Amino acid sequence: MRFDIVALLPGIVEAVASEGVVGRACTQGKVQVHCTNPRDFAEDPHHTVDDRPYGGGPGMVMQYEPLARAHGSVRKANPEARTIALTPQGIPFTQALAREAAKEKGLILIAGRYEGIDERFLNQQVDAEWSVGDYVLSGGELAAAVVIDTVARLLPGVLGCAESAGQDSFSEGLLDCPHYTRPEEIEGLRVPEVLLSGDHGKIARWRRREMLGRTYRRRPDLLDRTALSAEDRALLDEYLDSTSEETDRERDD
Repeated sequence: MRFDIVALLPGIVEAVASEGVVGRACTQGKVQVHCTNPRDFAEDPHHTVDDRPYGGGPGMVMQYEPLARAHGSVRKANPEARTIALTPQGIPFTQALAREAAKEKGLILIAGRYEGIDERFLNQQVDAEWSVGDYVLSGGELAAAVVIDTVARLLPGVLGCAESAGQDSFSEGLLDCPHYTRPEEIEGLRVPEVLLSGDHGKIARWRRREMLGRTYRRRPDLLDRTALSAEDRALLDEYLDSTSEETDRERDD
């Protein structure tokens, strides 16, 4: 899959593309990451890409023309790609959205800076706007890096274990279960016995119960959007009963 990023600070994105999962995917040819700087498409001697906002106010606004020329150049190289602007006003970028994005033939990510992007560019050149969270970054480069990393790991063959992505947090609308590794005991804290049992059915049931319980405790809003089966509801009730008993024991101690 090819990612094209239109950004004023491409080095931020290039760093992500050279390391970790994305770096390996690029080396293996499963992912391509190309950065284009709008300054290279500015036509004045100072390579200006921003100007003061009409109507007054603080900050500067990214101009239409350099962005449009940069975007046009990128579209020639990635003609079937979907164009996404990373903006605080965009729809939330979720795991479900990432899964849909992984089916695309390519993505063009527009990384804004300053106070924002000329609205005419967003209306005319962009297919959708995404936001990586309800906070403000200095620019869209970090948001673009988040999108690349999240989508790339869902592509076939990118992860060493094909099942890893399917077991991540949010893969089913739930948080992930707790994980443990060796040694079995540290400072009196033991790995749950069920994980040492070798009984894969019991382990799967425990992990599902913990996913439901952790989501209930930490992100109940996710459960509100998830259709639980009768078995899931029984597992959640079991989790709540067990944690209530543990709390009672701690009080007795």
